Amino acid sequence: MSTSLADKVALVTGASRGIGRATALELAAQGAAVVIGYRTNDGLAKAVVDKIVGGGGKAIAVGADLSRPAEVTRLFDEGEAAFGTLDIVVANAADALIKPLVDCTEADYDRIFDANTKGVFFCLQEAARRLPDGGRIVVTSTSGTRLLFDQLSLYLGSKGAIEQFVRVLSRELGERQITVNAVSPGFTDTDLLPDRDREVAAGMSAFKRVGQPEDVAEVIAFLVGERARWVTGQNIVAAGGVC
Repeated sequence: MSTSLADKVALVTGASRGIGRATALELAAQGAAVVIGYRTNDGLAKAVVDKIVGGGGKAIAVGADLSRPAEVTRLFDEGEAAFGTLDIVVANAADALIKPLVDCTEADYDRIFDANTKGVFFCLQEAARRLPDGGRIVVTSTSGTRLLFDQLSLYLGSKGAIEQFVRVLSRELGERQITVNAVSPGFTDTDLLPDRDREVAAGMSAFKRVGQPEDVAEVIAFLVGERARWVTGQNIVAAGGVC
């Protein structure tokens, strides 16, 4: 176990699975106490906590619906009650929808923007209020905002918005030496990647494979560490050369 994040406290949303899970495990492996934010996957969240604690680390799981600002506040409150002041926030929770724009309903719009945009906004707001000087904030976006895709208008639109949140907040928090960055994964082996797209996705990469959650988690871990203190307001693409 590394000690590069020893004495740090990290909150990772959407941490019961996929990139969030891998990020929580990586930060814990580097010595951070980790708050596992999740929405409904109680069993999966508990499994992440058990893995971290079983390896000698510190972790708790907190269920919260991030589309409700009061729930975001409670998530942060419970994290602070368990471990003290938060030093790192990784806003990773997301949902996806593959559907032609013309067929999207108001319910579709609300579902995707609540998960991907509204939830991130209020997590960023709480992070800005609570993190100490020198804190770290990372938002997970997608390399898809740089490519041309059909049937992903809501997903890509919601992610494009949070990329702008990052740019603005990095300026607002700069005097406090708090870095704010986005990481944009490419095609990654999570449940958000449809089976039908995996072969094509692998072919688009310079490495001829889809990414693994750990590939992205290690980039996030770099950004929340001391060596990334001079990196802020950036969107780091971790896409295996896709874009």
